[in-house]
Amino acid sequence: MSTISEQGAPVGAADEHQHGPLRLERAVPAAYQALLLAGKEANTAALKTGLEQKTIELIRIRASQLNGCAFCLRMHSRDAVSVGETADRLAVLGAWRDTDYFTPIEMAALAVTEMVTLVADHQSGRSSRHDPADALSAEQHAAVRWLAIVINAFNRVAITSHYEVAPEHAAAS
Repeated sequence: MSTISEQGAPVGAADEHQHGPLRLERAVPAAYQALLLAGKEANTAALKTGLEQKTIELIRIRASQLNGCAFCLRMHSRDAVSVGETADRLAVLGAWRDTDYFTPIEMAALAVTEMVTLVADHQSGRSSRHDPADALSAEQHAAVRWLAIVINAFNRVAITSHYEVAPEHAAAS
C-alpha cells in the first residue's frame, strides 16, 4: 500500500510517474478497489430493477464514446457482444436518436447516460426528447445514473493513466 509523502503524493507512485504514466490503480489501490466494488454494486442494482445486461453495456459504451475512452470502449464492446449485442446496434450507438434500433427503455437509459456524462451541458435545464420518466421506473433511473457515474469514473482512470489499447497481435510483436 502506498503512503503519502510530505508533498501529498503517494510514495511509490511518484517513482512510477517519472518512468511512465501514473497508474492510478497502482498508486492508490484501495480507491481503485472501492471503484470496482461500486461498479459491481451498480451492475447488481441495475439487474435487480429488470434492466438487461445488454442495456448495461450500452450505457457503459455510450459514456465511453462521449469521453473518448478507447480502453473502456474496447472492453465493453467485447462484453456487449458476449451477451448477444449485435454489430449493427453497436455501429449506430453514437447516433442512437436517429435510428429505430433501440427500445424505449434503452433510449431512456442512453438519454440519462448522456445527461450524467455531459452534466455541464445539462445544467440549463434543457429538456430531452427522450424523457427518462417515460420508460424507466424510479429504481431503473437511479440504477442507470449509478452505472453512468461509475463508468465515467473508470473512463477517467483509464484515460489519465494512459491505458494502452492496441490490437492483440501488436502486443506479441
